[in-house]
Amino acid sequence: MPRVRRKGALWMAAALCAALLFAPAAYAADTSASGAVVMEQSTRRVLYEKNAREKRPMASTTKVMTALVALENADLDEIVTVSARASGVEGSSLYLETGEKLTLRDLLYGLMLRSGNDAAVAIAEHVAGSVEEFVELMNQRAAELGAVDTHFVTPNGLDADGHVTTAYDLALITAQAMSNETFAQIVSTQRYTIPWEGHPWDRVVVNKNKLLTQYGADGVKTGYTKKAGRCLVGAKTQGEMQLISVVLNCGPMFEDSVALMDDCFARYAMVSVMEADQEVCFLGVEGGTSTYVTARTAQEIKVPLREEERGIMTYSIWAQPGVAAPVKRGDTLGEVCVTLGEGGEKLLRAPLCAGEDVPAQTFWWRVHNEVKRFLCRTWEKESDYKNILPGAASPPAENASN
Repeated sequence: MPRVRRKGALWMAAALCAALLFAPAAYAADTSASGAVVMEQSTRRVLYEKNAREKRPMASTTKVMTALVALENADLDEIVTVSARASGVEGSSLYLETGEKLTLRDLLYGLMLRSGNDAAVAIAEHVAGSVEEFVELMNQRAAELGAVDTHFVTPNGLDADGHVTTAYDLALITAQAMSNETFAQIVSTQRYTIPWEGHPWDRVVVNKNKLLTQYGADGVKTGYTKKAGRCLVGAKTQGEMQLISVVLNCGPMFEDSVALMDDCFARYAMVSVMEADQEVCFLGVEGGTSTYVTARTAQEIKVPLREEERGIMTYSIWAQPGVAAPVKRGDTLGEVCVTLGEGGEKLLRAPLCAGEDVPAQTFWWRVHNEVKRFLCRTWEKESDYKNILPGAASPPAENASN
């Protein structure tokens, strides 16, 4: 009888360990935000979430997308002429004047540090010709990034019917924006000077994001309207990991963002799956000067994992079944998919690329190759003939006399 009890206890312990291993992580930190998420920037893995897919207004955190679309569609040194529509926008302002000329760079700093609503309109009109056309660009880019529950109506985030996002979508947008070096530089700047045409002094804009000075953060953007409440997008790098945090309608937005990111930094670490330029497999090439090409990783593949997840992390490789020449070094040939366990959460998809050029065969290459083959075969036959019986006498001449 005691033996049965011990066996049952062992089974219960094993079942409990398995449940703890595969169950979602319990969050040590929480937030009063209506919607929140913490996301690892490079993999887009969600490390914390609360009502993350619930649609909500987002106030001036809208400007993350405004800046991203501007950077992707215009040059920083372009001159923007401020329209009457832009100069008259309400709320947080750079006090732009009709007819004033500024570079797009200056306006982007005013947009992200001072949160200039007038700057947002001036940028939109310059990049797309009108605010309405620019908003279409914003919505198109959101869809491309997978932010399917986001819909923009304004470029500055002032309250408007149908102007909504989710904490998850806003984190996706910000993760993409932070991969843009210029954007990352702008949102990490604490103070910037903008010329003020016709005035004896310049505009000095100071970043409203207290995370920069109080938390050593990388950015990103504050926001507030009566309808949206206090909103904050934050980003911080610690070691090899950069986290994106989003809190929507959150009174203690700075304090909660810090607590959520600190908790995720404590529970997760970046784990290397494959090295950069690692040889993964060989693929056959049709019509090329080589019969195969090497498939290699484009960059180091790293994923954020909790300690207990390391033993169940796995990856699979997919590659094109046939590759036609010509092949250029860096061409995408397949991908590596990293998951938690068999059929578990997908953590990352990373490209596999050609490790070398494989030119297509040409007429003269084929002629050269055939000649080389013929010469090689001839040389091999002569070698075989001479060495067929090493050390034996030479074959007799056909007409030799006895």
